[in-house]
Amino acid sequence: MRLIIRGGTVVDPARGRMYRSDVLVDGERVAAVEKRIPARGARVLDAEGKLVLPGLIDMHVHLREPGQEYKETVATGTRAAARGGFTAVAAMPNTDPVADTAGVIRYVLEKAEDAGYARVCPVGALTRGSRGGELSEMGELCAAGAVAFSDDGRSVTSAAVMRRAMEYARMLGVPVISHCEDETLAGSGVMHEGLVSTRLGLRGIPAAAEEVMVARDLILAEMTGCHLHVAHVSTAGAVRLIREAKARGVRVTAEATPHHFTLTDRAVGDYNTLAKVKPPLRTDADVAAVREGLADGTIDVIATDHAPHAPHEKDVEFDAAAFGLVGLETAVGLVFTELVAKGVLDIPAAVAKMSLNPARILGLPSGDIEPGAVADLTVIDPDASEVVDPALLVSKSKNTPFDGYRLKGLPYATVVGGKVFLRDR
Repeated sequence: MRLIIRGGTVVDPARGRMYRSDVLVDGERVAAVEKRIPARGARVLDAEGKLVLPGLIDMHVHLREPGQEYKETVATGTRAAARGGFTAVAAMPNTDPVADTAGVIRYVLEKAEDAGYARVCPVGALTRGSRGGELSEMGELCAAGAVAFSDDGRSVTSAAVMRRAMEYARMLGVPVISHCEDETLAGSGVMHEGLVSTRLGLRGIPAAAEEVMVARDLILAEMTGCHLHVAHVSTAGAVRLIREAKARGVRVTAEATPHHFTLTDRAVGDYNTLAKVKPPLRTDADVAAVREGLADGTIDVIATDHAPHAPHEKDVEFDAAAFGLVGLETAVGLVFTELVAKGVLDIPAAVAKMSLNPARILGLPSGDIEPGAVADLTVIDPDASEVVDPALLVSKSKNTPFDGYRLKGLPYATVVGGKVFLRDR
């Protein structure tokens, strides 16, 4: 099938530029990027007044399948991804069973192929069962299609185990994605440790719980030469540690989520479980530091940590509620509303953190729009706006703290291997 995306503004994050052009897609590849391409029987997608981006990649998503299909499935999660402007997602391994075998990796890939909404890049478990003890068969997982390794949801407590994992990952040429949390410091905490937790009488998780593990993993990455990717950075101290490590040449990248650069612990309000996440929402100073880290390049990626939960897992007392929120369908709007419109990032820089940089970190053949490139594209309408309504989300779960937020700058369409998915259809 031939497709022309007509009259849009192409965003080139690699070169930091934007320019008016048509884009011709022929089959699964970009065939031309030129002005006034003749239609010649091609389908035409009108992109006048819109932005045409390399396909967005969310490198931190929980699709819940296999084992927790009541929360989300590969099909519903990738449909939410497409509606949210993402052409590819990296699926975290904390499913049931855990993605610590080649069979689970292949199962997720087959489910994604059947669904057809967005590409899925499985992340393999670092350790068997993500229990932090024995390493998984990392070579087999890579051969089956794993693009990175993580025990996300848990930290690897043993520094010796993490060292060995990093050494193997370096040999395999893939990153280790680290959930940085010292469980002895976090304990049974349920939100950020500070004034708000004290007022509410809730057990707190100190910022140091994250920072201690970030420091340890940076030291191990420096020792082993492994590519370390720090997940969901939430504290000013973690941003500082990563900045300092980059300055001395440590092979580290990092991500931040829209909720961590937008919300503070005050969002917990009067025990609002929709704002219960891990790492927890922090303080104004932490939000400012995360935004500064995004602006100066310390933080390379914006990822959602999309974590769907059923109503009965959130509509309970705060201590008993599950950690996590859904983010695939609100991320683009939050980036344009909170970062682009407020001058934290310009459009090419924001797009780089959601397409080019994730592609480079995960070794994916995307992140650019040029002849011969894979035809994974995202079209954004920067003037479109909406008020977030959980009932309109296509994710199987609706646990968002952004209910009622007005967002401006929304996905219009995604193109995955030449196939078009329109947001509102």
